[in-house]
Amino acid sequence: MKQLVRRIGQTIALTLPVVLVTTGTLAVTRVPWAPPTGLDQQVVAASSEDGAGIGRAPAAKAPEGLAPQDALRVALLEELRAHNPGSALDLLERSMREQPALTPYCTSLAGELGKAAVRKYQGDVQRARSFARPVCDGSFASGVTG
Repeated sequence: MKQLVRRIGQTIALTLPVVLVTTGTLAVTRVPWAPPTGLDQQVVAASSEDGAGIGRAPAAKAPEGLAPQDALRVALLEELRAHNPGSALDLLERSMREQPALTPYCTSLAGELGKAAVRKYQGDVQRARSFARPVCDGSFASGVTG
């Protein structure tokens, strides 16, 4: 009897980590911040250069003469106003990837988006926070609460 219990324990000890790692890996492949796969690639490929996705009008152009970070700020706030904070955070993340020179401004831009989201939802912090994602080290969430 002890042999049987010992064998079952060893089997579980060997297979459980494999099962946990496999299910954990599969779970994180579909999170919003994971790289697009399969059909998502087609949607990304179908979007235009200015960041307008399928079914969306092109983003409003920022006024001439603005510094790149200020032009991005205008575009982000317009995206948030026209759609939702999640869409603006997607634009911010895409902009950081495409224009690495703007990364020093990422945290302040994400924080401003957080504050603007709270204003958009008339002070509803919970609703604004529901759009948070790990862009710029969580600065959006910090902007929502502060």
